[in-house]
Amino acid sequence: MGESFEPFKILIVDDNTAIHEDFRKVLIPKNHPQAIEELGNLLFEKKTQSPKKPIQFSLDSAHQGQEAFSLFQNAIKNHTPYALAFIDIRMPPGWDGVKTIQQLWEVDPDLQIVICTASSQYTWDEIIRKLGQTHNLLLLKKPFDAAEARQLAYALVEKWSLARQVKELREKEQPKPKQKG
Repeated sequence: MGESFEPFKILIVDDNTAIHEDFRKVLIPKNHPQAIEELGNLLFEKKTQSPKKPIQFSLDSAHQGQEAFSLFQNAIKNHTPYALAFIDIRMPPGWDGVKTIQQLWEVDPDLQIVICTASSQYTWDEIIRKLGQTHNLLLLKKPFDAAEARQLAYALVEKWSLARQVKELREKEQPKPKQKG
């Protein structure tokens, strides 16, 4: 059905390079246990019924909001959209996280976003006042827990993918306008 977006593209937007590395370690582990098991099964010609293929991620990094917006526009133009963005709330000297999210959602309101913050620059109520109440926005406090970040990524890319499938089905079901003829 439709286009396949795996590995799911995730955009990390943070002015701290170490955070980008943390997300890479959490979301793209070097020695994924299932990959090792699959290799062993191939080597020893062992037939197993493995569970559903694990979700794979592709990560891109931006250190400022404007840089993130440029990457995002290119991804849309190339039909390789981002499913999810983890965005820091404070990124001096450029756009803050709220401004970055506003710009991204103007292009694609379906993008799933996790605000990552250690700062109390904005309260949750202020963020909602600026961005609106939406089911596409979650909060992750820094320092973040690896399991929480991984769980958010898995759940949100799955949600994004299902929403795209539903949208595609609805578009197919809409009657086509009759041509005069």
